[in-house]
Amino acid sequence: MSRGVVLLFAVACGAAVANVYFSQPLLVTIGHDLNMSPALVGSVVTLTQVGYGLGLFLLVPLGDVADRRRLIVAQLLLLVAALTVVATARTAAFLLAGMAATGLLAVVTQTLVAFATSLAPPAGRGRVVGQVTSGVVIGILLARTASGLLSDLAGWRSVYLASASLTALLALVLYRVLPRHSDVSPTNLRYGQLLRSTITLFARERLLRLRALFGLLIFAAFSTLWSSVALPLSEAPYSLSHSEIGALGLIGVAGALAASAAGRLNDRGLSRRTTGIALALLAASWLPLAFTRSSLWALFAGVILLDLAVQAVHVTNQSLIYALRPDAGSRLIGGYMVFYSIGSAAGAIAATSLYAVAGWGAVCALGAAFSCLGLVLWVFTRNSYPDTATKMASRGDSCPGAVGQAGPGHE
Repeated sequence: MSRGVVLLFAVACGAAVANVYFSQPLLVTIGHDLNMSPALVGSVVTLTQVGYGLGLFLLVPLGDVADRRRLIVAQLLLLVAALTVVATARTAAFLLAGMAATGLLAVVTQTLVAFATSLAPPAGRGRVVGQVTSGVVIGILLARTASGLLSDLAGWRSVYLASASLTALLALVLYRVLPRHSDVSPTNLRYGQLLRSTITLFARERLLRLRALFGLLIFAAFSTLWSSVALPLSEAPYSLSHSEIGALGLIGVAGALAASAAGRLNDRGLSRRTTGIALALLAASWLPLAFTRSSLWALFAGVILLDLAVQAVHVTNQSLIYALRPDAGSRLIGGYMVFYSIGSAAGAIAATSLYAVAGWGAVCALGAAFSCLGLVLWVFTRNSYPDTATKMASRGDSCPGAVGQAGPGHE
């Protein structure tokens, strides 16, 4: 793939996933506009996340049986419709339905990741996954900043109208640019068989289970920070505004850009080492984060370290699990991302609840616990899969049909 096409994948992924997070800074404004109770407003985020989780299991596996180009364009056009419903909603019922549909269809992000991975040459797969994943993370980090700024300028509805316009444009560009076929042929499975096979893959592939656990723990740590960091920053001594807190996402982008470097290390057969170093950095990041109340510089350093570490592990995870069964790439990535959603939800719920009871120090201890669990898991499993096997997979020494049966061989 050309660099331009890889960049297009990254932009499309970031734009799609951002829709899941736009609402978070807008909840109070939306509630006032539609006369919604606080409990009902809170369900906006919940429904969006539930929709996303369902989409990972119900929609992403379709990439293994359908033409991915047509599937991506169709999902983007449906996402335009869902965003339009949100932007024009006059009642809470229409808003909530539109939010749930937005979350469900935003999983086109993972279909794009699987398609980009299938188009990449084996020797450069990690690099491509890293660059595309950078787009995903930047979309997540900047979503709150963009929605806050647009809302201040033109109201909360403008956020979703602008996103609908951008999504429609991306659908047109992707339809014209994406190749009609990839080297991986669609599998011949009925829909029910397709969903069951996703569960079967977890039963058969030990590496998938291991990497899914890594994904759960790192995103629990990631969510622990990003779901609660606004709380101490909005209080004394900082008392920052929503826009100022949203700008913190710009700091996180610096760490997210490391995803591409992690992909290159994976292509060199250094996945095991990369994972260990990244998990150690993740655990270490909570030390400066613990000093957030006394130093913004400590917060900035911790944010960069945490985002760098999370993305390094995430890119390595996706590169390794896709190599297990390229013909089942969408199911592998969709199944893996279910654990990402579980980790994110667990981190968010635990962090916000803990902050109310025990303060920021306890939140940092929670994040450090998730991170250290990941590091301990790596220590006990690091010799299960030798690094040299990744080099073999990158060179294409194993045929796609045999990769899933190679046993120890992709770490």
